[in-house]
Amino acid sequence: MRIPAAIRASQRSPLLQVVKSAAATIAAWLIAGWVFPSQLPVFAAIAALLVVQPSVNQSLSKALERSIGVIAGVVIAMGLGLLLGSPSWIVLLAIVVAMLVAWIFRASPGTGNQVAISAMLVLALGSSSPEYAFARIIETLIGVAIGIVVNALIVPPVLVAPARHHLGLLGAELAASLDRLADALPNPQPPARMQELMLEARLLRPMKDAADAAIAAGEESLTLNPRRSTHRADLREMRVLLERLSPIVTQVIGMTRAYADHYDDSIGEEPAVIAIAEQLRRAGHDVRLAVQIADVAPEPETLTSAIPALTAPLVIRPPSSQHWILIGSLMEDLRRIRGELVDDE
Repeated sequence: MRIPAAIRASQRSPLLQVVKSAAATIAAWLIAGWVFPSQLPVFAAIAALLVVQPSVNQSLSKALERSIGVIAGVVIAMGLGLLLGSPSWIVLLAIVVAMLVAWIFRASPGTGNQVAISAMLVLALGSSSPEYAFARIIETLIGVAIGIVVNALIVPPVLVAPARHHLGLLGAELAASLDRLADALPNPQPPARMQELMLEARLLRPMKDAADAAIAAGEESLTLNPRRSTHRADLREMRVLLERLSPIVTQVIGMTRAYADHYDDSIGEEPAVIAIAEQLRRAGHDVRLAVQIADVAPEPETLTSAIPALTAPLVIRPPSSQHWILIGSLMEDLRRIRGELVDDE
């Protein structure tokens, strides 16, 4: 039997993240146990374990969520305990009241769950006295602080490499799509090949989304990160390159769609088509060049000339009447691609 995908991640977390979580949990247990020797430091250990996140910024968000949830849950448990005593059913009542309070104040799901869990743990593990409640709040804050410190000081995560990888893959595939369309334009194509061209072009959109998400994750990982100064410029350059490539992705998909919709076997006889195919190859070269300049090329398998290939704008003679829609569409998309790749200044 295969383990369901719902309980397995697509890839393992970095081993360093596991080590940091374990170190924070152990440190929180020892320090909180020294501060409050009469109680097991469960709240501190849980807080430290939850606060160690993939980025320092996420750790702060989780710390705020955990702290507010514990404070609210402890207050609810203490109030119910003082009001109703300590019957066993009060634990269930505390959970229900905590969930209702979280709903009333529109708390996030994580905060709402934390309120209920904290209220349950206070009543199940201890008492409802103000001294016990205050000690649990301080214990949680100790665990939160230790989790943030460990995550910030022990090799804080910087997610620049995944952003570079995804952006490089996008640039390589975009250049390849331009080359494939350039090869297809002058030659007759069977229907199966036309479908293949469309499928390959449409794959560019999820690749662009993946690159955008990876860069966003990289930018988020640098927020409040002590190592951000050495990587911020790299991510800024990647973001600029993605903003240049994104419109070209749209144009390539549109050009391939137009070619498939208006295709006939005589299209390759148009002189303009051969010129457009050459411009597409030049555009593919310049996309590879831009990716290499930004140092995000996936692998240096081919040497790309450092001289941009797109020079003067293409000027063509009017096409024959049955092809003017396709030729005009391709020319307009080519003009937009050139506008993203060429700095006329």
